[in-house]
Amino acid sequence: MNIDVIDSVKEVSCERISGKNVVVIDVLRATSTIVTALANKACCVIPVEHIEAAWEFYNNRKKEIVILGGERDAKIIKGFHFGNSPLSYKEESIKGKEVVLTTTNGTRAIKSCVKAEKLYIASFINATAVVEQLIEDKEDVAIVCSGTYEKYSMDDALCAGMIISLIDKQGEITTIDMGWTVKELYEAYEHDLHEVLKNCSHYKRLEVNGYTEDLRYCLQRDIYDIVPIYKDGYIRGLKENDHDR
Repeated sequence: MNIDVIDSVKEVSCERISGKNVVVIDVLRATSTIVTALANKACCVIPVEHIEAAWEFYNNRKKEIVILGGERDAKIIKGFHFGNSPLSYKEESIKGKEVVLTTTNGTRAIKSCVKAEKLYIASFINATAVVEQLIEDKEDVAIVCSGTYEKYSMDDALCAGMIISLIDKQGEITTIDMGWTVKELYEAYEHDLHEVLKNCSHYKRLEVNGYTEDLRYCLQRDIYDIVPIYKDGYIRGLKENDHDR
């Protein structure tokens, strides 16, 4: 398995993702929110890049089955039901509903990768489940770190490092470039992710805005075994997608 690590959304290109299975990561917080929403029995998550697109989808559907979620600059969008805190997406609020999500970085990264062979969604909270699927697929992989405002983000890099570390333990890696660096970074700090992230700008921004509980939640590992996959505009759990065929 060849693995390419793309360190921010601005580095995504057709050449780098064509014919590959792609994993999009936005630990803080979009992909953590997507995994959580599906784990709490949302019907699906619909990622959109722009606020206007979210409203358009909402206005063309039955209001009682759609949840609007999203943020700009880490703050909830005016008029939306929820922001981008995964802790907001509780089963009693979202079960059986379609979650339309737009975020500053994560949903943009997802939409930039829709031409991938398969497009998976990962965070620390479901990393091992995604790794198991990648190993089962036996295809080359591009890991896309969403980044923060088109720049490298340490939290996403550490999650990419975890994914690579787990794959490497199975002896499945053929070639990899910068991935070895993030793998070694993760293995050096895997017992205290908060320590390495506490001085990073995005971590600090969430902390200052009162999202300390989100930080604790998003840096947990493997609390879900769900594998979200994007197909035709919708993100669902892989097993659900298989059942639909």
